[in-house]
Amino acid sequence: MQQFCIHYGLHFGLPLFIALSFFKENWLKAYLIMLLAFVIDLDHLMANPIFDPNRCSINFHPLHTYYAIAIYLILLIPNKTRLIGLGFIAHIIADIMDCWLM
Repeated sequence: MQQFCIHYGLHFGLPLFIALSFFKENWLKAYLIMLLAFVIDLDHLMANPIFDPNRCSINFHPLHTYYAIAIYLILLIPNKTRLIGLGFIAHIIADIMDCWLM
């Protein structure tokens, strides 16, 4: 249960912290854009089984590979893609923490 709370606390809390800290005037818009990063979890649908509590997502699912993470880091550079890049990276950080806690 503790791992579940940490994992989803980071998934929702880290983007909220980023939005409130760095995008004060438009924090809600920034937060919602970063939450769109959950779309990368669609790659879990390609796995069998779809959910395995003992599986680390990092470098297992296609949108959680090191190559994808490199693209997410590149998205941080242009202003137009920075928020979604931040959302992807925050999502990956939450998944990394989940792997470490397994």
